[in-house]
Amino acid sequence: MPAGKSDWYCVRTRPKSEHLAAAHLSRIEDVDTFCPRIRFEKATSRGPAWFVEALFPGYLFAKFELEEKLRHVNGTPNVTGILRFGDLFPTIAESFLDEIRSEFPAEEEETRIIQPRISEGDEVEVVSGPMRGLKTVVTRLLPAQERVAILLDWLGEEREAEVSLKTVKKPGDARST
Repeated sequence: MPAGKSDWYCVRTRPKSEHLAAAHLSRIEDVDTFCPRIRFEKATSRGPAWFVEALFPGYLFAKFELEEKLRHVNGTPNVTGILRFGDLFPTIAESFLDEIRSEFPAEEEETRIIQPRISEGDEVEVVSGPMRGLKTVVTRLLPAQERVAILLDWLGEEREAEVSLKTVKKPGDARST
């Protein structure tokens, strides 16, 4: 690698500290960072709540000259090391990062809001309210009211009930647990 050539590398961070590591790294001269994050709302036992987390948990991208900045980057708070395989530090293609960046407008400061995707016919679980724990099927979407109609087995008959979209989740949805 020619001296002075900066490349993009994948940097490992402490859990839930990607944005802190990126902030520390960006203060180092000749080090650029990219830490894409997502913001999403999920149903919790206390009601809906917004969460922000890294698109790639435990990792961020940093551009720097490896031989010159390796020790400095590794010694940065919340950084646990640079991804490597033996003595090889793989570089990340600029085109790959450009493609990811195109999904994260600059005005959102590298954070993208993710909307839930529930459709008619989806199996869901009610996670709050008096029907908490009920597993059922969505029969209709009522988007203007941010509600869904679900199917209930009530006193031996199937009935439809409306609940807030924020009180249901798809079973197995990793971001809803």
